[in-house]
Amino acid sequence: MAHTRRLVPHGFLAPAIVLFGLFFALPIGYAAHLSLHSMQVKGLGLGRNAREEVWVGLDNYATALADPELLAGAGRVLRYGAMLVPTMLGLALLFALLLDLPRTRFRAFSRLAIFLPYAVPGIIASLLWGFLYLPSVSPGYFLLNAAGWSGPDLLHGDGLFLALTNISVWGGTGFNMIVIYTALRAVPPELYESARLDGCSEAQIAWRIKIPLIRPSLVLTFFFSTIATLQVFAEPMTLRPLTNSLTFTWSPYMKVYRDAFVQGGLHSAAATAVVIAAVTLLLSFSFLKLVNRRAAS
Repeated sequence: MAHTRRLVPHGFLAPAIVLFGLFFALPIGYAAHLSLHSMQVKGLGLGRNAREEVWVGLDNYATALADPELLAGAGRVLRYGAMLVPTMLGLALLFALLLDLPRTRFRAFSRLAIFLPYAVPGIIASLLWGFLYLPSVSPGYFLLNAAGWSGPDLLHGDGLFLALTNISVWGGTGFNMIVIYTALRAVPPELYESARLDGCSEAQIAWRIKIPLIRPSLVLTFFFSTIATLQVFAEPMTLRPLTNSLTFTWSPYMKVYRDAFVQGGLHSAAATAVVIAAVTLLLSFSFLKLVNRRAAS
């Protein structure tokens, strides 16, 4: 009986372990296997078995790390993230603080309206905004032209970064706002009442009480927003047919897609994907370790 009881928790965990192994661990292992191999043509390259998979060790990794397109794509993503993350989290914090004010009207409607864009899939949002960026079909450009003004070019040059940032800010602010707002609602209201009795304004309460108390939520949203930024793919991939400024290697994940499914280089693409995953894991681990060290001190 005691042995059976010890097996009960494992039975409940078994479905999650199986799903984790099939849809997470197994694909990662297979990608690592592909990254260490390459396809070699035998003889004249004719026939059904003209190609075979051979061991190449770390050659694919050396090629991936020396690829200038990967480094250039990483630089573009870092610039995109430097514009996106502060803007999105700043707006999320501002909206959460405004919704938490004691005399805010239409709180439920405002919360839903700010969160609703997050429910729109990234591809759909990119298509909607992409057509709004096209001068030939955009009602915004039509109104600007009717007023005698020339609209900004959001699909070329520096405007492209603004266009991509706008799409992600529009879609991601609501989710981060809900996380921060939930943390604000968990703060005991007695703290606010005491501060008001001492003569503090709402701005002082927000700066000196609310923001310090919800710092863990701010760290959490910053962490997940940074990870999502490093994995940007849907927005530039969807806008790519609308502009010549977006190449197939604009971001590292787009390069992986190009190498694997356009050029047929599954093995080199797997090596690039493993490199991206390792860098993301290293950055995440370093960030969490730094945050935990500061929290302990």
